[in-house]
Amino acid sequence: MKGDVSMYQLNMDCEGPLTQNDNAYELCQEFIPKGGQFFSIVSKYDDFLADVIKRPGYKAGDTLRLVLPFLKAFGVTDEKMEKFSERTLVLLPGTEVMLPLINGLLPSFIISTSYKPYLEALCKITSFPLENCYCTAVTLDEYFLSKEEAVTLKALASEIARMKMMEWPLDAKGHEDLEPIHHKTIKRLDEIFWKIIPSMSIGRILDEVNPIGGPEKARAVEDSVKRTGLDLEHVVYAGDSITDCQALDLVREARGVAISFNGNRYALRSAEYAILSDNTCVLYGISALLKERGRDALSGIGSSDMGMLDSRELVDAIGRLGIGNKIRSEIGGSLERGMLEVYYIPDTDFERLVEKSEKIRKEVRGHKVGELG
Repeated sequence: MKGDVSMYQLNMDCEGPLTQNDNAYELCQEFIPKGGQFFSIVSKYDDFLADVIKRPGYKAGDTLRLVLPFLKAFGVTDEKMEKFSERTLVLLPGTEVMLPLINGLLPSFIISTSYKPYLEALCKITSFPLENCYCTAVTLDEYFLSKEEAVTLKALASEIARMKMMEWPLDAKGHEDLEPIHHKTIKRLDEIFWKIIPSMSIGRILDEVNPIGGPEKARAVEDSVKRTGLDLEHVVYAGDSITDCQALDLVREARGVAISFNGNRYALRSAEYAILSDNTCVLYGISALLKERGRDALSGIGSSDMGMLDSRELVDAIGRLGIGNKIRSEIGGSLERGMLEVYYIPDTDFERLVEKSEKIRKEVRGHKVGELG
């Protein structure tokens, strides 16, 4: 291993590893009639564009720019977004203990697709430095929307919310793999987002807002190591969704530590390790273990022939590091509740792991949010 094994940094997604929210989903649910269903349809369309057909110039997480014209049409302002984010923020258990302490252990960054007001609310509550956050900058107040366009967008939102949820095979490669009804839905959504809205004055918001997802998350990781002076081999990255795949791929291929934290199929496909837990303090514990012993610390933990690490041995190893009592108590409590499992993904039954991880993902974050890509 190159360099000093104590030199590591932690890069984390926000929604999932740290918080239970999906802020954009919740904003739509709050301000748009049938907004939860509306957002779910747009999110599924996002999955299709990013993962199935790989539309040029489109990336996972661009849902957050696609929904902005509709939020504007239903009267969302910067102030409303900020106040809603502060009022509804729900931390994953352990975050309030871990996040104020993590930078004292090693350099840490949050890399999130979420809108900036949501990250500002998180940093305000936990004292995590906002300057160590990469997120989606947006200022709705600077965009003009005519009454006529607002009426059109409201009608389109209602139409989208009534659409049937799309499905496709795991090995789908294009439109030809869709059932006819879903092909029709995709065609209509293409028309809405790439013809109708771009023809409006509000359409420039789709060009000017750049969500931090997909390649932007990978670039944020690269920027963060420039700031710390480390290399990618010494990055721990924890993510849970399709927006994290390229960052996870980048770190895994560089021999860093790529972790799916209650991840869905997409994140598990790109990660090397999978954490299934109801408490985020395990990220602190694993980071402390890596800082002390280097990358071999995890491979040295006993495991079954199905890739599951011995959770008791892992917690005992963390406990011997002399970390704070609160952190140890949080991790130990998760273990005693049977809510702490860590897997080395290459050795697992992948489909079984997907089933287990997506199950706890829905338990921890709620069924609707847990289903989102």
